[in-house]
Amino acid sequence: MNSMYFTEEHNLFRKSLQDFLKKEVVPNIEKWEKTGTIDRFIWKKFGDMGFFGINYPEAYGGMNLDLFYTVILLEELQKINSGGFAAAIWAHAYLAMTHLNAEGDEAIKEKYLAPSISGDKIGCLCITEPFGGSDVAGIRTTAVKEGDHYIINGSKTFITNGVYSDYLVVAAKTNPELGNKGISIFVIDREVEGVSATKLDKLGWRASDTGEIAFNNVKVPVANLMGEENKGFGYILQHFSLERLIMGVNAHARAEYALDYALQYMSERQAFGKSIDSFQALRHNISDLYTDMEICKTFNYAVTYRLNKGEYVVKEASMSKLKSTKMADDVIYQCLQFLGGYGYMEDYPMARLLRDSRLGPIGGGTSEILREIIAKIIIDKKEYKPVCD
Repeated sequence: MNSMYFTEEHNLFRKSLQDFLKKEVVPNIEKWEKTGTIDRFIWKKFGDMGFFGINYPEAYGGMNLDLFYTVILLEELQKINSGGFAAAIWAHAYLAMTHLNAEGDEAIKEKYLAPSISGDKIGCLCITEPFGGSDVAGIRTTAVKEGDHYIINGSKTFITNGVYSDYLVVAAKTNPELGNKGISIFVIDREVEGVSATKLDKLGWRASDTGEIAFNNVKVPVANLMGEENKGFGYILQHFSLERLIMGVNAHARAEYALDYALQYMSERQAFGKSIDSFQALRHNISDLYTDMEICKTFNYAVTYRLNKGEYVVKEASMSKLKSTKMADDVIYQCLQFLGGYGYMEDYPMARLLRDSRLGPIGGGTSEILREIIAKIIIDKKEYKPVCD
């Protein structure tokens, strides 16, 4: 393990996490993949182990640890071969909870963040809409203030944990005339009247509940506004670097898992009287793929180090997601080929890995959008700066 970033404490944490996943999660993965529903007991066990509180304040039950503990959590989640389960966990811990911690007031943190850390409540982040994916500024969901409440109308789609979560962190326009300067962020309880969800049928990530959510005259107390009114777009941008880096780390981890599995298979698979890892064409292909994976992993660790120090790494996190997710797709495609017919069988891990990995270049900002962001930085000399403390 890279001692430049990982201490002995990190390594002990990784080992305990591996043991936990092997005992508590792996035996249930096939069921969750088939049903598309993750049993509630595992959320509480994650909370009891402190895994949801890695980066959060001790005042709410967290451990206030550095981002490399998060990297370990993400990497090990990818290596149990259920992108859907992994997504459900990190979408709760690093999408919904990030907003609670950053923009929520004391009352919101006590009501939502503390039970999220303990595993008693599950959250989701609702930004993407049916008429606009990466165009955050173009959202149509509205929140109209009436006395001591907001009335929210609109819809969201492709929301991880969108069906079974207990609360929703929702972006809505409080002043549509202002465009992206008129967006606000709210936390909404699932059981509030007017909230409904429909489960979506996906190519991959089958263990997670991805939903389309409708808000029909949903009455939300003014106290559930997070941060300042009309500052929501800035809050969303503020957290994009972490989300993109998370997806970059996920990508290098699943590519590494695929390569390790393929190498083990190739060492045992015989053809023409010798193991197939002795054929030059395959050996050189593996060399190229492993090199690409290691380059992405090393870059992702470097970006994590900078983000952990508080640097604003919009360019680097965008590059991480852009390059790593494409690399993972290429690596897994080739690893499936190494397995031949067995790679196409559901009894082996590559078919699911291929399906799950394909979301990488789409979710959390498409590769096309990321290329434009990077181009603006390196060609147009655009500067992205923190918009909120």
